[in-house]
Amino acid sequence: MRISHFWDNMTATFGRAYAESVATDQTLPQLDGRTVKDALAEGWDVKAVWMAVCEAYGERVPRGIRR
Repeated sequence: MRISHFWDNMTATFGRAYAESVATDQTLPQLDGRTVKDALAEGWDVKAVWMAVCEAYGERVPRGIRR
C-alpha cells in the first residue's frame, strides 16, 4: 500500500480534519500504543498501520477499503 492510498483511505473513513486528529492524537493498542503518525515515522509497514486502523475503527471503515 502506498502512503498516498493510506491517506486517501483515512480521509474516506474519517473526513479530512478528523483523519488528521485520529492519526495524531489517538494511540492504538494495535500499534503498541503509538499514534498512526508515530508508527509511520518509525517505519512501520503502511499496510500494517492501515490494518490497525481497520481493527480499531472497524465500524467506521467502509467495507470496500478494508484490505
